[in-house]
Amino acid sequence: TNMDKEEKKEIRKKIGMLFQGSALFDSQTVEQNIMFPLDMFTKDTYANKLKRVNEVLERVQMKDVNKKFPAELSGGMKKRVGIARAIVLNPHYLFCDEPNSGLDPQTSLVIDKLIKEITSEFNITTVINTHDMNSVMEIGDNIIYMYKGDKEWEGTREEIIFSKNERLNEFIFASEFLKDAKDMRMLEMSGKIDNDRNMDELIK
Repeated sequence: TNMDKEEKKEIRKKIGMLFQGSALFDSQTVEQNIMFPLDMFTKDTYANKLKRVNEVLERVQMKDVNKKFPAELSGGMKKRVGIARAIVLNPHYLFCDEPNSGLDPQTSLVIDKLIKEITSEFNITTVINTHDMNSVMEIGDNIIYMYKGDKEWEGTREEIIFSKNERLNEFIFASEFLKDAKDMRMLEMSGKIDNDRNMDELIK
């Protein structure tokens, strides 16, 4: 592009990134990892930067871990630190690459909920790349299904259940998403599953 260094820097400040593997610096503490973007893109005092680090750590429910190293954290804790680092600059956009990769189902739900809450609270436009249908249905407002680099389908989480796109339907049927009884009932109603059993017994 024709942008100079300062223009690129201003754009970068508006973008937060949550990497698939968290991408924390192993040799740095949690505090140093989260402060890294502040050091890169601001000229604030250390006291103010530390205050901001503590604010985002508290928001992701990770207080009192400032001096811990990534090796001392669980997978879910690393993801939360990654989220804290991604939002420390108050970005306009948050990009998440497979945010639930390597996490157990319960921790995945926690991360989904956290991303959804932060998106709303901070008024961020969040773009998520994921293969997890549960995440899609929990977080997504506008959903795009990609196949071999091309857009195959686009719609809302309400519309996805009734999609007639064959590739998308195959993906849905192959996912853990179908194990949720309520979603299976919706698929029955749309005619994608034969209504040959009483699903009401499964729905509580």
